[in-house]
Amino acid sequence: MAASDRQLGGRKLATFVQLTLNGLAVGCIYGLVALGFVLIYKATELVNFAQGDLLMLGAFIAYMAVVWWGVDYWISFLIAVLVVGAFGALLDMTVLRRVIGQPQFAVVMLTIGLGAIFRTFASVTWGSEIYTLPTPFSSVTQIAGVTLSHQYLSIIAATLILCGVLYVFFSHTRLGVAMQATSQNQLAAYCMGIPVKLIFSLVWAISAAVAAAAGILLAPVTLIDTNMGLAVALKAFAAAVVGGFGSIPGALVGGISIGLIELYAGATLPEGIKNTAPYILLLTMLAVRPQGLFGTPGGKRM
Repeated sequence: MAASDRQLGGRKLATFVQLTLNGLAVGCIYGLVALGFVLIYKATELVNFAQGDLLMLGAFIAYMAVVWWGVDYWISFLIAVLVVGAFGALLDMTVLRRVIGQPQFAVVMLTIGLGAIFRTFASVTWGSEIYTLPTPFSSVTQIAGVTLSHQYLSIIAATLILCGVLYVFFSHTRLGVAMQATSQNQLAAYCMGIPVKLIFSLVWAISAAVAAAAGILLAPVTLIDTNMGLAVALKAFAAAVVGGFGSIPGALVGGISIGLIELYAGATLPEGIKNTAPYILLLTMLAVRPQGLFGTPGGKRM
């Protein structure tokens, strides 16, 4: 009896570790997309609801490079990130910069409309089929009853590397410091000689590039289709609010929290709770701590 109890306990532990690993990987994707929300909001006070569709475009461009053109996966990764990043900067310069200072409702409707346009473009260009992106991380490793997917491990590792690069960029480069200054006070940054408009475009480029990277990492897990970014964007927005809208570390912590709760709920609670658990967490956070985990209460500093 004791041996069977130990075996049952071992299986439960293996299941818990498996769920935690998968939840961390999914949460990292949510965190990366939430990071894009936060970067844009901190710099421009705009909320970009087309962020998930930029993720989708990144995945499709990588697929096209790998499958259609036969380009190496890593080169395709770089191409997709650069193309979507450049597109994000162009989007700011031609469309989004014109709505800065307008009511938030107008900005929200504009970005929702842009997202619909991007999905229509993807449907016309790549069709409505579901695609698979070949990656170098298709194998798995079994350790003590836990299946370690190399794909999930690559998502976690890539997220840590990307967050480290962004931290170094924002903390130890003149351009990164200029972006932080612009996010704190646009008028003061302009008076100090910082090219605020250029900074806005660079922030949009970085945000779009991060979304594209998230899409490429997610593609082998959920497959690629024109609607792959919708659910991710909604949960990433919830993650940004949970972490504290405006907090870069909070975006990642919020994303991981959403990912873990989603998978734990799916494994232990009745069917259907998995998809609603992130929003239950969001509503709970808004009721208990509206500023989020890493947010600060009070008005904006001038």
